[in-house]
Amino acid sequence: MFKVGSQLFTAEGPAAVEKLAAAGFGIFLDLKFHDIPNTVTGSIAAAVRLPGVRLITLHALGGVEMMRAARKAAGNGDARPLLLGVTILTSLDSAALVPLGISGPAAERVIELAKLAQASGLDGVVASAHDVAAIRAACGPDLKIVVPGIRPAAADVGDQARVATPAEAVRAGADYLVVGRPITAAGDPVAAAKKIRDEISAASS
Repeated sequence: MFKVGSQLFTAEGPAAVEKLAAAGFGIFLDLKFHDIPNTVTGSIAAAVRLPGVRLITLHALGGVEMMRAARKAAGNGDARPLLLGVTILTSLDSAALVPLGISGPAAERVIELAKLAQASGLDGVVASAHDVAAIRAACGPDLKIVVPGIRPAAADVGDQARVATPAEAVRAGADYLVVGRPITAAGDPVAAAKKIRDEISAASS
């Protein structure tokens, strides 16, 4: 799948999704909706009508009513996109949460939000690779887990606080990996993508 995030969507809008879908690619629509239930209802209803969209994100911190409204707006067709609740951004650690009024270890907050997302009817969550095992223990095997913050060994972590290599994320039990800058910022993006693909394949075997 191709991820269409807020930067690309703000610059190009739905046309970016339509162009990628026309080329045969599935779309990970990573817009992280976070608003009042009525607004998110409209956003999700519009998102599911876009071609090729398979995954859509929204912030679990938006609350139960927002997540339930999103799930209702997504419909019940077999081909509907999966809805993913973003737990704690991988750029935030426990210390960074304190000024936001969120106390305690980030890992504990992630588990609470994952359980809340599941109870609200979402299909999965977005979380750090470090939290995958605990989410599985708390939520069972069926909840999809999407892991961002993927950085190959020795790669620059940039603004990420909780990262993992592709192999570590796969072994932890992630269903999907989100890989951006390790490919897009590489001198040879094709070679970088192939190397990451090979690492994933090796870890999966």
